[in-house]
Amino acid sequence: MSAPDRRALIDRDHGRLSIRRQCGLLGIARSGVYRPPPPANDNDLALMRRIDVLFTAWPFLGSRRMAAMLRAEGHHINRKRMQRLMRRMGIAALGPKPRTTKPAPGHKIFPYLLRGLTIDRPNQVWAADITYIPIGRGFLYLVAVIDWASRAVLSWRLSNTMDVSFCVSALEEALARFGRPEIFNTDQGSQFTSAAFTGTLMAAGVRISMDGRGRWMDNVFIERLWRSLKYEDIYLKGYADGREARAGIAAWIAFYNLQRPHQALANRTPMAVWRDGTAGEIGQAVDMALLVPRSLDNAGALPTYPQPQQQQAKVA
Repeated sequence: MSAPDRRALIDRDHGRLSIRRQCGLLGIARSGVYRPPPPANDNDLALMRRIDVLFTAWPFLGSRRMAAMLRAEGHHINRKRMQRLMRRMGIAALGPKPRTTKPAPGHKIFPYLLRGLTIDRPNQVWAADITYIPIGRGFLYLVAVIDWASRAVLSWRLSNTMDVSFCVSALEEALARFGRPEIFNTDQGSQFTSAAFTGTLMAAGVRISMDGRGRWMDNVFIERLWRSLKYEDIYLKGYADGREARAGIAAWIAFYNLQRPHQALANRTPMAVWRDGTAGEIGQAVDMALLVPRSLDNAGALPTYPQPQQQQAKVA
């Protein structure tokens, strides 16, 4: 694991391990933790924006194929640089892969609880994820908490770092406004395995579930949300700074929750389904045992592979 990957595992809010001790266990210098990373140069930012567009369209693309596609477009980039930029953006290809990283010291990995579960009502399962948001001459990170049955966005936060605090803030808001779920599912990212995040869930009496090896399909619903947000708002408006991005994203999420018909919900809005508690009654229950890649090929859903016509249009 590279030094930047190990630094990302540092939990600044850990109750028992100091930053000094965590750095010692991970074999990294404290100066690299306290010193902010250098700002991305304009060439990196341009590449990161293009990577975001490609990844949003085809989230199964890894660093090797992504680098090859960018070189075909005339960009000078090798796989090592591509891996560095993808790490900085906080993205990794969706797909089964061997476990090559270890959790940070003190970060407990919880078992996967959704196998064979039929999700048919609001507040049964919530999920959270983080995505990259390009702005002006920089970028931000966006975290969102969604209800799986209704697809409603319950809370969200923007941050200029991948620190755990903005994830905990979004979680606390969702719990305060919408009650608590029976199960909360995330990937094994360091923000979600941190003591601050899991401790908030346990204090609320929520069962914690984490995607295991080969469970890449569990990100499908929130990846669809990211795709809709970016194609319907972010890429169209090109926000200049964080203030514009915050206001614009707030407006789009309000539209998504309250006005935008959702095909998977029989053209009802996500918040209407959450309030009525009728996800199962309209035939949209999610059986995790039957969630297979074929289900992504529905109209408006995330494609599992690029069609020839789509690939030509995206790469050109």
